[in-house]
Amino acid sequence: MPPMGNGKGPDARNKYSGKPKNTGAVIKRLFAYLNDYKGKIIFAFVCVVVSTASNLAGSYMLRPIINGLVEEGSAEEKIVRLLSRVAVMALIYLFGVLANYLQQRTMIQVSQNSLFNLRKELFTKMQRLPVRFFDTRSTGEIMSRYTNDVDTIGEMLNTTIVQIFQGSIQLIGTLALMLYTNVFLTLVTLVTTPLMALVGTTIAKKSRKYFNRQQSALGVVNGYVEETVTGQNVVKVFCHEDKIIEGFTERNEKLRDAQVRAQFVGGIMGPVMNAMGQVSYTLIATVGALLCLTTGITRLDVGGLSVFVNYSRQFSRPINELSQQMTVIMSALAGAERVFEVMDAPNEYDGLEGDIELKNVHGDVIVDNVTFGYNPEKTILKNISMYAHPGQKIALVGSTGAGKTTIMNLITRFYDVNSGTITIDGIPIERIKKDSLRENIAMVLQDTHLFTGTVMENIRYGRLDATDSEVMRAAKTASAHMFIKHLPLGYETVLSGDGSNLSQGQRQLLNIARASLSKAQILILDEATSSVDTRTEQEINKGMDALMENRTTFVIAHRLSTIRNSDAIMVLENGEIIERGTHDELLEKKGRYYELYTGLKELD
Repeated sequence: MPPMGNGKGPDARNKYSGKPKNTGAVIKRLFAYLNDYKGKIIFAFVCVVVSTASNLAGSYMLRPIINGLVEEGSAEEKIVRLLSRVAVMALIYLFGVLANYLQQRTMIQVSQNSLFNLRKELFTKMQRLPVRFFDTRSTGEIMSRYTNDVDTIGEMLNTTIVQIFQGSIQLIGTLALMLYTNVFLTLVTLVTTPLMALVGTTIAKKSRKYFNRQQSALGVVNGYVEETVTGQNVVKVFCHEDKIIEGFTERNEKLRDAQVRAQFVGGIMGPVMNAMGQVSYTLIATVGALLCLTTGITRLDVGGLSVFVNYSRQFSRPINELSQQMTVIMSALAGAERVFEVMDAPNEYDGLEGDIELKNVHGDVIVDNVTFGYNPEKTILKNISMYAHPGQKIALVGSTGAGKTTIMNLITRFYDVNSGTITIDGIPIERIKKDSLRENIAMVLQDTHLFTGTVMENIRYGRLDATDSEVMRAAKTASAHMFIKHLPLGYETVLSGDGSNLSQGQRQLLNIARASLSKAQILILDEATSSVDTRTEQEINKGMDALMENRTTFVIAHRLSTIRNSDAIMVLENGEIIERGTHDELLEKKGRYYELYTGLKELD
């Protein structure tokens, strides 16, 4: 079997750590998902401008309101002036609230639609990836793309883009009003701004690499937890709880260290920028108070000072927010890069335009001088040759790791041979369209997978256009009909959690029924009855005999009873066929098969 991804978390971590290869390209590609919503984005940005302008204008209304209290006039006149100006300010703010509401509603729609398309493209891409991709990665590490990475992208699309634009508009508008209010105080404010920007940029640069490491470490932990939960029975049987905890602790510590660094660098941004803002605020308030006491061109009225001090804080706030958003951006870019790495992975080879569509398949399979290794440095199969004529039953036996399942992986083109050829009805399988090839091969694997849905739907997975009666007939062939009838809702019983409410034997019976429903002329049984008891196996074999009739069948089995009546038995050791013949012929040779049969009575 190929090197599996389960338990290979550190390898995944090393592969995805480090800085983005091309930040600009990632941003450009990510923003391409927004192209279909340009109109809504423009509308949202107009709302941002209106909202920001309303806030700035509303803040400026403090100047006439405060100055109106010290202007000459009777108490009644002052109250009228105050109420009218407050009413105008309230109206301005109300207009801004409405614009902000429309902006947020619009951007939520844009971001969620973009994420919908991103997830759809990612999921579609995964259906086109070769089996090797999944064999060399843990399920949790792959799932991390859909959860952690996509979530960080969503956060950026939902709020960060708007906040950056809003902050920029607010910065420009605030600066303009500050200059209008008092040029001298504006110059004092601008003295501290470059320092704040420099500090924010420096912290943001350092945070990028830490957020990349955090995302990668999180994927490793998710993968380890997923495989541990899935294999919990194995963990308990072999009393590996302490070992598993030790492995999790190691990965959890690496995640903790990565998160501490990332969150510390990202979290320190706000306090540092706020502290610098307070210093700037104090300096401006002091200088402004002095200007209120002077005369001449730099003189400032009390209302103007109040407005300016407020603007000075608003001026530093966009800088703070923009700096803080850099941590979100860095995390999102790290997640986007990991998502795009999956999307850029090579698709399963889909053949050429002139490839052949199989029709009227007889099931004549020839494996000629095939050599193969999952890794270039390690050869699994060495010059394998065998054949199966239409309707024949060929059994593959041998020690674990001898290459039995690998041969089946090559016939189905889950992997391509390194050298040699495999033909079906005389046609090299690399010349056959993959969909057409696999439609004509039905498989019953040792590891059964059931989808969330009814029993009827799970069996129908073998042929989606099958009628209910055909599904039931297939279940009867696989000896599954009796136990299905005793389920709470029979064929309409909903299965979930990979059929966790069924026994392992019942799950395998459904798997065999699924294969029975298929019209494929070639059948592969990989330990098909290893999960059922002897009595159930006898029932299955009756149905399997009918299933295998006139079909070319390859059987990989440990139990001798499932292969004794095979037309030919191939004995594999170390990737080579060392014996071949019928059951009786191999016993007469008194070779490896004889040793297995007379010694163990079980092919291991």
